Amino acid sequence: MEQSGTSTLLQGAVQDLASAVVSALRGGDHAVAVLPAGADGEAGDVTLAAVRVLGADALLPSVLLHTPPDPAQVAVFRKAVEAYPPRADAAPTVRWSHWAMARTLRQVDPSVTSEPLDEPDAGWLDGASWQFLTHQLAVLAPLALPGQDDAVTRAAGRRSVDVARGFVRAVRRRDWRQAAGAGRWLTLLPGVPDTLGLQSGLDFVDLMGGQDPQVALPLQAARQLTRTGALV
Repeated sequence: MEQSGTSTLLQGAVQDLASAVVSALRGGDHAVAVLPAGADGEAGDVTLAAVRVLGADALLPSVLLHTPPDPAQVAVFRKAVEAYPPRADAAPTVRWSHWAMARTLRQVDPSVTSEPLDEPDAGWLDGASWQFLTHQLAVLAPLALPGQDDAVTRAAGRRSVDVARGFVRAVRRRDWRQAAGAGRWLTLLPGVPDTLGLQSGLDFVDLMGGQDPQVALPLQAARQLTRTGALV
């Protein structure tokens, strides 16, 4: 029962954090407390775990809107990065999620002077089916940012049509989180078929699943990214 209760608390914390990020993206107001801390200024374990689940998107408003985050929020984010390093047997998506968080931390915190982490291996995406590729990219949606050049982004850029197929499949399966994550990538990828009707598709995903903050977040990011342009 205790484990079940902890899981419920974590799920709620992730949803609350995702909602705060969406609110900040919509309003462009970083007075919004995206990363909460306790009365003593220290984030609790559940909050840190929620930041780790959401990954680099926990500081997405600062990255996309180019405004400095509150130092206290950066401290919480940094603590989450340090508290949850990937294990030796971690899945590739976990390694890449951690790497993306470390990259974001370096971007928003000038006090980070250590050498950047080496990119994890992206070979697991080579030759992946379009279904599996779309699923993995949706999990790694926080990597879908303008102006980035990493192995996952390059792999996505080579297979825009496959990601488009995966987006359609996710919509048909009513997998709104996967559809939103894939749609976020598609707003940046080159060569997306015009026949996809991406913006209409994203509006439909929002209508059907947008009440879930973990759907609303990548959708709101996609709207912001639409103004930025495609990946090179």
